[in-house]
Amino acid sequence: MQVCVEEQVPIIITSLSPPSEIVQAVHSYGGMVFHDIINLRHARKAISQGVDGIIAVCTGAGGHAGPLNPFALIGEIRKEFDGCLILSGCISRGDDVLAATAMGADLAYSGTRFIASNEARAVPGYKEMIVDSAASDVVYSSLFTGVKGNYLSGSIAAAGMDPANLPEGNKEDMDFTKATDSDAKAWKDIWGAGQGVGNIGEIVPAREVVLRMEREYREALARVNA
Repeated sequence: MQVCVEEQVPIIITSLSPPSEIVQAVHSYGGMVFHDIINLRHARKAISQGVDGIIAVCTGAGGHAGPLNPFALIGEIRKEFDGCLILSGCISRGDDVLAATAMGADLAYSGTRFIASNEARAVPGYKEMIVDSAASDVVYSSLFTGVKGNYLSGSIAAAGMDPANLPEGNKEDMDFTKATDSDAKAWKDIWGAGQGVGNIGEIVPAREVVLRMEREYREALARVNA
């Protein structure tokens, strides 16, 4: 965090822990803080601590994700928060961006789609597994970090585990300052991804992803307005 403040990074995204200290530090130089949340209780806490934006991480999002439907969570937050509200979860097409704004979000947040791009530093096998997977190939588990998240079942199986029979993890064990070599291997070999993988058909440059999503957005908007 110290480096981010020294470099005056304009936007900081926080997650899991209450962001009050980070908000104070980032606001001291005019930066903004957006905070990941998975329910209304977490959103209220972040809002009370002065965040500039809320990222609603809904069911189906890659990595750490909540269980709530975006229609439900976005609606509940918007009743109490008129700041920047971003929807995360299965955003892989321009159609998804339009749907996010229609339900009340200001912006849509896409992660998994950009892992399957030429510029992403993910290993080739990770990118290829995203392209080859469908929503049914994504497993929701707390085993790997102690917090529920979505992961590619193929990577879990390749690591020697049964994706259909994973034990529960313990949130109290999530301490990255005490990571072991085996922990590092798990982070390297267990690949997070959202349920939107079924709409990702190829690995292309990030520029092409953006231009394609823009085109899809405009086409979807035209269909709605027809």
